[in-house]
Amino acid sequence: MPGAAYMNPAAYGDLEGINKWVWILSHLFADQKFITIFSILFGAGIMLVTQNAEAKHGSSAGIHYKRNFWLLVIGIIHAHIIWYGDILVPYAICALIVYFFRKKSPLSLLIVGLILISIHTFIYGLFGISVENWPKEAYESAKSGWIPNQNEIMSEIEAVTGPLFTQIKHNSESALFMQIFVFPVLYLWRAGGLMLVGMALYKWKILQALKSRRFYLRGLLISWLIGFPIVIYGLVKNFDTNWSFEYSMFLGSQYNYWGSLFVSFGYICIIMLISQSKSGMTIKKRIAAIGQMALTNYIAQSVICVLIFYGIGFGLFGQLDRGFQLLITFGIWIIQYVWSKAWLDRFQFGPLEWLWRSLTYGKIQPMQR
Repeated sequence: MPGAAYMNPAAYGDLEGINKWVWILSHLFADQKFITIFSILFGAGIMLVTQNAEAKHGSSAGIHYKRNFWLLVIGIIHAHIIWYGDILVPYAICALIVYFFRKKSPLSLLIVGLILISIHTFIYGLFGISVENWPKEAYESAKSGWIPNQNEIMSEIEAVTGPLFTQIKHNSESALFMQIFVFPVLYLWRAGGLMLVGMALYKWKILQALKSRRFYLRGLLISWLIGFPIVIYGLVKNFDTNWSFEYSMFLGSQYNYWGSLFVSFGYICIIMLISQSKSGMTIKKRIAAIGQMALTNYIAQSVICVLIFYGIGFGLFGQLDRGFQLLITFGIWIIQYVWSKAWLDRFQFGPLEWLWRSLTYGKIQPMQR
């Protein structure tokens, strides 16, 4: 769908019946929850890679910066040519900064991380309370991003479903906006802060399933009792205000912004409990394979969706209701659930993991098992 429909579900398409429930349930259980976990795991990954490098070579700066330089290159290609909603560029840039905090205590990492996360709320709070005093041109420009008119919607659809040149041009312009404006307003603080939180959870051994079953059960209960009510309250308030630009764009977006942190920790606790369990090993191995090929699967999702929605493929952008979109989501999950383990049964790395590793170490890595 046109980009505005992500933040504002009333901006485009039918929001009744099954479509409304698909949006509500995906917002409640998924939106911002899994990218939160991904950001936390990225921070934990920094700890894992740098600790291993320091144990082997006494220093980790070289491997860390080469690794994230090449991730930045992959992200720029992804963002400007395939899909502008890329997260790799923000991750690579944040990783260059949070590296300097890796030796701090877990409590310090958690505190600084939460402070960074709160900066976005402070920025949006200032936007929200001052919006009525903005210059008219700035107000109308920002509002058109929240509630685009029919001409703007059709222009976006035509760009995405048109010739390859117009697709790339639209993508690149949108990617620049994300990198120049959205990154310093949102991703720098959210992703960077969550990476520090991930470092803390790693140092506390929470992400390694090494805490007690009681710890994870209690963490699940407490975090969901806090998180879900916050997200649900925000949902109700936004629907009550008819998703108005002045409220929902700013204050209204903060309920899920903060509630998702608690819901995500609940998911982490569930994953740790599953990891501790001896049952379901076949399913767990397949899910682990998906994670071991996270970069390949992430880019593959973009490529598959480009072929479905963009003009270079079937050109279905803006044509499918949310119910059909959910079926496509499940279809992609099934494909990756099946193919990830099949690939890793033969090879040591996913294709892009192999490329990333080879570029990082400056030599071709062995691929075959």
